[in-house]
Amino acid sequence: MGLEPVVAPLLAIRPIPQAAPDLTGIAALAITSRNGVEAFAVLTEARDRPVFTVGDATAEAARAAGFVEVRSAGGAIDDLARLLAEAAPGVVLAPGALEPAGDLAGLLAGRVEVRRLPVYEAFETGAPAPVGFDAVLIHSPRAGRALAALGPFAGQPAIAISEAAAAPLSAACGLDVRVAVHPDEAALLQALGKPAPPV
Repeated sequence: MGLEPVVAPLLAIRPIPQAAPDLTGIAALAITSRNGVEAFAVLTEARDRPVFTVGDATAEAARAAGFVEVRSAGGAIDDLARLLAEAAPGVVLAPGALEPAGDLAGLLAGRVEVRRLPVYEAFETGAPAPVGFDAVLIHSPRAGRALAALGPFAGQPAIAISEAAAAPLSAACGLDVRVAVHPDEAALLQALGKPAPPV
C-alpha cells in the first residue's frame, strides 16, 4: 500500500499460570482471539471439543493448534453469540482474557450456558507513540484506551477495527477516527485507504 509499518504495541500479553482445566461436561469451546487459543492450547492436550471462534484469524489459529472441528462466526462477538445460539452445543467454555472486551455469557444468557476461563491478561506497555507517524491501527477497546492516554495528537487517522475499539478515542485526543465496515484485518486496511504510490 506504499506505507512503512512501524510496530509499536500498546499492549502486551502474558498467560495466566494454572492447572489443566476440567473439561467434564463441556460440550464446546468459544474463543475470541488468537491469544486465547495460544494460552488455552498449552493448558491441555484435549482437542476433541468443537471450537467456535469470533473470526477467521482465530479459527486459523485454532486449527494450527490441532483443533479439528472449528467454526468461525466471521465477525464480532455478536456474530459469535448468534452462531452459538443457532448451534446450541450445550455448555460452552470460553477461554480468554482476564478483562474481556465483550460479554459473551451475557449475550447468551438464558439460551446457552457459557463458562468463562481467564487464560491470559493484557497490560499496557507504556511505550510512547512513535514520532512522526501518519496513521494508527487500533484492534481493541483496551488498545484504544491506551492510545488515547498518549495524546493529544495532530489529526492523524486512527482506524479502529470496530465501534467498540473506536469508543475510547474521543475528539480530545486529536485523532481523525475511522471505523472498519467489518471487524477484520482486510476491512481495517481498506479503511486506511491506499495512498498514491511514491514517485
